[in-house]
This record gives sequence, C-alpha cells and structure tokens, in this order.
Amino acid sequence: MDNLLPFEKLKREVLTKREAETSPEHGCKPEERTAEELISCGIINLDKPSGPSSHQVSAYVKISKTGHSGTLDPKVTGVLPVALGRATRIAEVLLTAGKEYVCLMQLHKDLEEATIRKACNDFVGKIKQLPPVKSSVVRRIRERNIYYLDIIEIDGRDVLFRVGCQAGTYIRKLVSDIGGKIGGAHMLELRRTKAGPFREENAFTLHDITDAYHYYKNEGNEKYIRTLLQPIEKAVEHIPKIWILDGAVESLCHGTSLKMPGIAKLETEIKQNDTVAVMTLKNELVCYGTATADTKKMMKETKGIAVKPDAVFIKPGIYTRVS
Repeated sequence: MDNLLPFEKLKREVLTKREAETSPEHGCKPEERTAEELISCGIINLDKPSGPSSHQVSAYVKISKTGHSGTLDPKVTGVLPVALGRATRIAEVLLTAGKEYVCLMQLHKDLEEATIRKACNDFVGKIKQLPPVKSSVVRRIRERNIYYLDIIEIDGRDVLFRVGCQAGTYIRKLVSDIGGKIGGAHMLELRRTKAGPFREENAFTLHDITDAYHYYKNEGNEKYIRTLLQPIEKAVEHIPKIWILDGAVESLCHGTSLKMPGIAKLETEIKQNDTVAVMTLKNELVCYGTATADTKKMMKETKGIAVKPDAVFIKPGIYTRVS
C-alpha cells in the first residue's frame, strides 16, 4: 500500500508563461529568514499530547499569537500545525487538507481475520457519515472520502489500522460504523500522523518548544528554535501555485486581484475555483485565493483576473512597484 493522500500522489508540472527574474533588492527566500521573522509569520508542527484541548495546547505556545488547524479531541495525540503571528489565517487552508490517523479499534466479539479485513475494506472510497452529537458542524449525513484503510495488526479483538481521509471525517464514528457491520466496535486510541503536508516524524513536543524558546529569548541562541520553526510556505505545499512578477506583488499586498499579465509561471491542473497559492519568484507566499480560470486559460489570456485573494501575508512595501 502506498498510503499517500491525494495531493501526495499528484505530480504537477511548472509551466512558464513569461521569462522573468527577481530583483535581489526586494524580499528574501523563505529559508533565509531570521528567527524573529519566522516567529512573526511561521508554523510549528506540534505533537499534541493527550489531555489538553487543541485550543489549550495552541495557547500554551506563548512565542507569538497562535492559531491551530484541525481540532483534535483532548485524548487524541499527534500532528497539530500551529500558526504564529501573521500566519494564523493560513490555518484555513490546512483545515481542508487530507488527514491520516493511526487508530486502535476494539471489537465487541471475536471474529475471523478475513471478516475484519473485509469490513474495513468496505469503507474505503466514498462513505456517508453522520457527525456525532458532540461536534462543531451541523449534524446531517454528508459524504466523505476514505483514501486508504490499512490494517497494521490484529491481536484478538484489538485492531490497529492506518487511515487516510478527507478533512472533516470523524474517525470515532468511522469505527462505530465499521462495528455496526460486524457486531460492534469502539475506538480505544487515536493519533494523527499527517495533516496536509505536516507529518508525524517532523513534529515537536511542547517541551521542545519551551526549551528552544528559552535558549533563544534568554541566551540569544537561535539554533534550537530554528529547527522547529517552519516558514509559512510549508503550509501551502498541498495546493497548486502561481508565481508572479516582482512588479505585481505590491498591488496584491493592498488586496487587488491578480491580473493575467502578472503571471510568470504556474502549475498544471489548476481548475477554476481552486484554492491556489500566489508566490513571488523567490518562493515567498504572497497570498492564497480563488482561481477564476484554469491553467490553460491562464497560460493563454493576456487580460482579465486570474486570482481573487482571500488572505494576504506579505507586507506592503517589501516589493516596490515596477513598471
């Protein structure tokens, strides 16, 4: 099994619409930002512990103003991207990203392994799910995609499995529904291992963050804090991208829509109404927004609007207007 979310499978190509270079006088590459700049607009991939709520954990990260993406129940552990400072609005993009979990399910009666595996396989693909009574959404049946569901181990009535799913899928309800087909089951433990481009192996604990910030704030040592701070651009790895000319950046900073002539490069397979990331030629995130045309039309057209911004992250004045 490849255990890949849809965006991890999709290989986009970059098409050049207009040859262009970027001036070294304006902006900087994300990897060259200072620790202070990353604290003011960056991401920490937090390994949430069991016990506190997602909001409590996010609030504990007192480095900067914070916002988290994709609430985890108090007892659930794992990947919880925490946005810092001006990056907090990027959480909205991560909310819609695919997720992966490792779940321990306990069956209510003894069953043959073949029966268990068949029941789990029946829930791969499009499923209908009614959110639990205690949920943050309107309680009505809705369709969700289960991209993969692989059993890792079966030990008596305990079944350990890995599941990749569409955002907004309730794993506790998934377990209950599987159980409904085979005589009952409930969830014992749950851990999130992926949230969009953020993965378990690159997550840091609250202790890691506390120690790193101590060395940075009290001793001026950036080494540790730089290992756990990621640029905001990491949060848009899973969505299609458009790169723009230096001269088009400043107007976008003031909320203006991206016009077709401002595009330098773009990725294939962009569809109208897709959420896209607009980048500088130094790979800085300018904004994310809604595409008003597909890749083919953007490559062809020289007039009209290409993207309507939803949230802008680059500050005005970093790129001066270029004629």
